[in-house]
Amino acid sequence: MLEQYDLHNLLVLDIETVPQYPGFDQVPEHFQKLWDLKTQHQRKDESPEDFYERAGIWAEFGKIICISVGIFTAGKNVGLRVKSFVSHQEKEILEQFSALLTSQPASLILCAHNGKEFDFPYICRRMLVNGLKIPTQLEIAGKKPWEINHLDTMELWKFGDYKNYTSLNLLTAIFNIPSPKDDIDGSMVGHVYWVENQLERISTYCKKDVVATAQLLRRYRGEELIADEHITIVGP
Repeated sequence: MLEQYDLHNLLVLDIETVPQYPGFDQVPEHFQKLWDLKTQHQRKDESPEDFYERAGIWAEFGKIICISVGIFTAGKNVGLRVKSFVSHQEKEILEQFSALLTSQPASLILCAHNGKEFDFPYICRRMLVNGLKIPTQLEIAGKKPWEINHLDTMELWKFGDYKNYTSLNLLTAIFNIPSPKDDIDGSMVGHVYWVENQLERISTYCKKDVVATAQLLRRYRGEELIADEHITIVGP
């Protein structure tokens, strides 16, 4: 499937997010109350303070610390070029990512795993919070469904089924793709950022997710995986 898509007009992306504050005690009191209300159904028996380590999942209480992107390159062998926008300053990341999209055709296809439920709306929400204009490729207001150039490798795997989330880690396993979770996983990102202060390590993990998603696309299309020597990592 997906043979109708031109891979060279496609951008694979992944984001990493963390809570806006190192701990619940540093959250402004007004937002502590709002966090309590927002999460009362998800928390069950956990206190708002104990549950705060998951705040990065919500765009209202989290922030983006890394956006990694990958583009397919042409030549004798198909390749992949990957880079990260990474910073402690979220607005800086979003401005750089927005500039990248602005420099590309409006028809550019964006692809992410669970992107329609998480990555794409999260980026848009944080852009608005930071006072930035949403790039054309992310803007969906007023567009018909077939005018939105977003691909979601998790949605594609459903084939119309509405059952539960299927992780990228599981799909890479069944398609025999090297796992991106060989160091950390999403649940550890907040700790690695706020406690260990290892932003570069998070950037590396994020880029691995982009590579894995791109390889999954290749498998969906019935194509060979991109060889390691044809994957180029640019920058931090």
